[in-house]
Amino acid sequence: MKNKNRENGCQCYLTDHKLFQSFEKFDNEMAEECRQAGCQYCPGVLHRSDYKRKPRGGPESEEEVYRDSFCCDQEGCRKRHTPPSIRFLGRKVYWSVVVILMSALRHGINERRLQILRGHLEIDRRTLERWRQWWLDTFVQSQFWKSARAGFALPVCEATLPFSLCEAFGLKSEDQLLKLLHFLRPMTTASLPWSRAF
Repeated sequence: MKNKNRENGCQCYLTDHKLFQSFEKFDNEMAEECRQAGCQYCPGVLHRSDYKRKPRGGPESEEEVYRDSFCCDQEGCRKRHTPPSIRFLGRKVYWSVVVILMSALRHGINERRLQILRGHLEIDRRTLERWRQWWLDTFVQSQFWKSARAGFALPVCEATLPFSLCEAFGLKSEDQLLKLLHFLRPMTTASLPWSRAF
């Protein structure tokens, strides 16, 4: 991600309406799988209980954005089931792709260029620092990462996450970006029992 073409590629990812539409499509498919599986805690049926999000940093749109979510219909259970997402990274306000790429660019482009991108996306320096700490602390200590890191042919440098993770996936094409986002899905929800196992 150090050369100009990759920097421009990152900017293209953040302004590509079709790419964000494909993110939504993948999220909808994962949500439908979650709904069909039913409640993970009891024999209950899941009903839609989506909630509004106002994500920042992507292409502007006048459409309202919802995070797919479900609620069990059984009295005494009523547990929420929020499926994994490639659009949202947990409760972070910015789109997941923005959190990943902007955090990675701290290690891959000069400060002046980062300032321009930060200004364009209206991201405060303190927000970038929080994201960096999340990658270096929360992410590397997660059960998900402790299990998943063994799957890489070459070790991923934890001191430069998520830049090193982006390098491992390549990110020279939208397909590689989607693979990275799919890889990070277990980190996007804590409401399902299997997601806590990671």
